[in-house]
Amino acid sequence: MGDIISSSEYGRLLLENRPLIDVRAPVEFTKGAFSHSVNLPLMQDNERTKVGTCYKQHGQDAAIALGHQLVAGKVKQARIEAWQAQLSQHPESYLYCFRGGLRSKLSQQWIKDAGMNVPFIQGGYKAMRSFLIGAIDNAPKQTSMLILSGITGSGKTELIHQRDESVDLEGIANHKGSSFGKNIEPQPTQINFENNLAVSLLKHQQLQHRHLLLEDESYLIGRSALPHAFYQAMQQADIVLLDEPRDIRLPRLLKDYITDKLADYVVKFGEQDGFEAFSHYLTQSLTGIRKRLGGKQHQQLQQLVDEALLQQQSQNDASKHLDWISLLLDVYYDPMYEFQLEKKRDRVIFQGDRQAIHQWLDARKTA
Repeated sequence: MGDIISSSEYGRLLLENRPLIDVRAPVEFTKGAFSHSVNLPLMQDNERTKVGTCYKQHGQDAAIALGHQLVAGKVKQARIEAWQAQLSQHPESYLYCFRGGLRSKLSQQWIKDAGMNVPFIQGGYKAMRSFLIGAIDNAPKQTSMLILSGITGSGKTELIHQRDESVDLEGIANHKGSSFGKNIEPQPTQINFENNLAVSLLKHQQLQHRHLLLEDESYLIGRSALPHAFYQAMQQADIVLLDEPRDIRLPRLLKDYITDKLADYVVKFGEQDGFEAFSHYLTQSLTGIRKRLGGKQHQQLQQLVDEALLQQQSQNDASKHLDWISLLLDVYYDPMYEFQLEKKRDRVIFQGDRQAIHQWLDARKTA
């Protein structure tokens, strides 16, 4: 293993989920990093700020001298020990800074002086990030896209999870895509969403599937924005349409957005606080589409939500939620779906139920 990992190896180390040591300051790491990376900074945020100010006022040599002054003695030893602990657990790690420059070289040298070796990544975070953006832009050219569409509650995400030629955009965004799709844990930063999407696409390409199967999504999945060129390619791709009857859709929506969601809140916050947080989630989700519903329709739906929550809390019976879910499908989701489908119906190349779509996709794997 050499001292420097060149740009030609970016794809390999990402596909291998190689452990990475990010020596940038925490503020840089929080904005965006790579999966399987851990932030063990050479300089903390305040130290980096001081060095940056010194660089602007007095030049590079003075900034370097200040950096050595700030990270010295016990502070320096603590940083080295943190790197050593990580490398003891993951000796196959690589390290990187922003550009693969001074911070990488200095960290590597200090680690070497302490008796351990770790290569650093040439070009650092900036070059790796550019590589990943290129992977997203090139993905539509590498394999043909297929878009899985279907009415709300048809179970598109379930089918996506059952297909090994798929990439789960909603999973990467940590959001189910709809007005009621917000999860308890926060969504990734936009940069991390893009980084993780790129790695997923690289892994898909490695498997050499004939198609890239993606769920039909808006430009925004929650607050995660699909990269423009990638989204535009999705808007041109062929569509596979999943048909599911209403009597199957309703129980699925009840499970996804009520039963399972409440269970998540209870696990995180406890029974009482979890129920209150869950109730707030439903109210906020409904408020988010108030303008499109209109005041009167929103008020009617909110009343039904309140009644369902009261019954659920008092009788441990969630079935009354079907009243407002059914009405919401009638007045909002189903009409919106039909309107959108008409604009892209000429792109639909297959339509059927879950079993039929699986059979059709299986046949096209080798066709």
